[in-house]
Amino acid sequence: MANELILIVDDNEQNRKLARDILEFAGFRSLVAAGGIEGLALAVEHRPDLILMDIRMPDLNGTEAVRKLREDERTAAIPVVALTSSTMKGDRERFLADGFDGYLEKPIRVREFPDQVRSHLA
Repeated sequence: MANELILIVDDNEQNRKLARDILEFAGFRSLVAAGGIEGLALAVEHRPDLILMDIRMPDLNGTEAVRKLREDERTAAIPVVALTSSTMKGDRERFLADGFDGYLEKPIRVREFPDQVRSHLA
């Protein structure tokens, strides 16, 4: 696998930039969205290979966004991974039950992040 397109949806600019820079250095292409609504539009337009979705965003939270992605036949099959600082016991299971395909914790571990992302690609 090489050159996969990853959509990073996060309302925090520093988080978006860090994830984008790490992934591009590792050979991925990336798109970034500053919120859930923009993320949905980019997903429909570009059909990324994977979406990394923050959970807590002011316009449309990640759980609502993944539900909308699953309801749209154009985006239903795109893997969506929760990328979140919600790390309480049971959060991983809750996000998987909400329709996410995986779960990655923030803060991002720079050295591990590209392999973690690769593991979620079909």
